[in-house]
Amino acid sequence: MQSKATTADAYFDALPDDRKAAMNTLRKITKENLPEGFEETMSYGMVTYVVPHSIYPNGYHCDPKQALPFLSIASQKNFIAVYHMGLYMDKNLLDWFVAEYPKHVKTKLDMGKSCIRFKKMEAIPYDLLAELFTKMTVAEWISGYEKVLKR
Repeated sequence: MQSKATTADAYFDALPDDRKAAMNTLRKITKENLPEGFEETMSYGMVTYVVPHSIYPNGYHCDPKQALPFLSIASQKNFIAVYHMGLYMDKNLLDWFVAEYPKHVKTKLDMGKSCIRFKKMEAIPYDLLAELFTKMTVAEWISGYEKVLKR
């Protein structure tokens, strides 16, 4: 379910009332915990945190006009999603997250390669996500991204 919003503020303004509190909390912890250098933007109909062209001029290999994406948050039809590309790239980070998750949430982890899905807003582990968001710097993300691209 992609939003047609062109700014993050417009995206949040258009959210259904039952999603606003959870999504606003996610936005707040993302901004407070992502290391310096990531920038909030809209991409693929989601609020996305990217490495701007001013830091990484090459941009995203699929479309170099776009900044390098790292993390997205989205209100989808049946869940709220956090898309964290670092989890997809870094097995140690993924293993840490999977091991920590049950310490924070009683329900089973619902996750794809980089997508963490939350069907119950009250079960979103904001403290765990906040910690996750601190664990990869812009330089680490670029380095890992470039290693994967070279394969």
